[in-house]
Amino acid sequence: MKRANRIIGGAAAVVAGLLYATALTAASGEGGHPTGPVNIVDPYLKAWHQATPENPPAPPKPDVDYGMDPATGAFRHPVATPLTTNAPNFSGQLDHWDQNSYAKNVEVIGFYPGVTSPWHAWASVVDFGGKRYLYTHDRDYLRIMDVTDPRKAKVVWSQGGVWNSKGSSEDWDASKVTDYFGGVTIAWNKKLRRNVLVASYEIGRFGLMDDKLRQPDKVAAQRNYNSLKGFKVFAMNGPTPDKWDLIATRTTDYRHPDAPVGQQQGSGALDAATWWGGRYMLLSAAPDDSYALTEYPDYLYSPGYQVWDMGDPANPKFVSQISVPGQRLGDKDSEAAYRANPRAGNRTSWMGSRNPIVLTKPIEAGGRIGFGGMGGLGFYTFDLADPANPKMLGHLSVPPSYAGTEFDNVDVSQYDRTGFAFSNGYPMNENCYEPYKDIFSIDVRDPARPRVAAKFPRPVPPPGAAFTDFCQRRGSFGPKRSGGLGQPEGGRQGLAIYAFYNAGIQIFDVKDPAKPSIAGYFVPRFPTKEELPEYTFGNSTFAVFTEYDRNIIWAFSVNGVYALSSPLLGKPRLGAPKKIWPERR
Repeated sequence: MKRANRIIGGAAAVVAGLLYATALTAASGEGGHPTGPVNIVDPYLKAWHQATPENPPAPPKPDVDYGMDPATGAFRHPVATPLTTNAPNFSGQLDHWDQNSYAKNVEVIGFYPGVTSPWHAWASVVDFGGKRYLYTHDRDYLRIMDVTDPRKAKVVWSQGGVWNSKGSSEDWDASKVTDYFGGVTIAWNKKLRRNVLVASYEIGRFGLMDDKLRQPDKVAAQRNYNSLKGFKVFAMNGPTPDKWDLIATRTTDYRHPDAPVGQQQGSGALDAATWWGGRYMLLSAAPDDSYALTEYPDYLYSPGYQVWDMGDPANPKFVSQISVPGQRLGDKDSEAAYRANPRAGNRTSWMGSRNPIVLTKPIEAGGRIGFGGMGGLGFYTFDLADPANPKMLGHLSVPPSYAGTEFDNVDVSQYDRTGFAFSNGYPMNENCYEPYKDIFSIDVRDPARPRVAAKFPRPVPPPGAAFTDFCQRRGSFGPKRSGGLGQPEGGRQGLAIYAFYNAGIQIFDVKDPAKPSIAGYFVPRFPTKEELPEYTFGNSTFAVFTEYDRNIIWAFSVNGVYALSSPLLGKPRLGAPKKIWPERR
């Protein structure tokens, strides 16, 4: 959460030996940084460790290296931090979870508790039989809601745990999952005369491993993962899974297309595919274990991109693999590019993609210029006119910003009008224990020379709030994503809507993308201990999905889903949509 780029050499040429153990020990365990002896058995991981320096960030001290500025009331972020689930507090934070909500140019028209998990949600909408259905899911749950009237939405399909004050209603062990259902893309297919759902299947990113340098048994389990590394294709005869037909299963390990589960290499397909229902589909994927140049402590791969031919959705065919410098072991130029990156050795940064390349229209309909966020490797532009031979056009790098992810989300909703794209990473640590994650407004009118034209403004608390900086509100603070290509109508010119964790939903005026400003927001209250366990609170508002055809914003927060309207979008349409979605091309 993807035949060019020939791999140079095999495993034997990349590494020597199968055992590798040292007595190296990480620095201080303060701030949750892992400690203990390095113990590496996996040959690719050994080669990566030998090829890179050892330079993890020292945990900064709160109120010394970062914290509140009493003169300005603003927060000063740390320069760099390790990834941690135990971020320290700092002076000036609230001593409670804020129970106030805040809004500007936004109105709540519905609230539905307990729909998602407190961690993550992918979202889609589909129209069947004159009704609109909202799909919300992660790997351990799927909820389908009839949202034809967003004021009176109801769950019509529920699978997986439902959360309350005691936690999830179902036990879930990430290491025992055998059908790891990830992000989905739903599109109308003219050949089949049906909606078709493509579901990504990838290695789980949470609950499987804490530190790849010190857990060889868990590394081995990911190499021999017990679920598909690839994607599945379903023909939809109705809105719920009991009416779907599985028509294709593919592994993204394209060199071993017949490899069974447990023997497939690489990462699988990450997040949701870029696909409009026609011939070409784009995925984020590392095809094999040589895509190993990444610092992230609990992940083994640096995903690139794949192009697939979906002319017959029941028989997807691999077209090409796309990688960028700094991803692959066994390629001296790629290894050199990686070592030249200032993030090399920090044992913290995500390197590679999490989302596929995005365009504003299908390749087969003339879509040519694509954009990809490659984490700490930077932002890239591509020429996809010949899908069998994609070309890298341009590259943009910015100063490191870790922990947290960099260049994750890419928004192209304003590109056709302005020649600008937006891209951002997002925070992974709570308590603002990492550099702030900017949303960059990138001028790509010349795609060979992308440049940062502006940064989106940092949200500030509304008048009357009991804090002067959102970092004081507790939990995570920073942008997440803006909803993706699957939103009806794809976006609204002049507006960009982002989930922003403890700053809720932020609506930006981007009529001039070189001068973005904040036009509205909705910041929900935090949960109470009567609703959810306290350890879930910090994730706050982690996803957004906007029905631009009905002027309705869906905000996904840890304790429920909010249906919102805004005069910035226009009057909400509280009934069945005028046009069927997905659109029928």
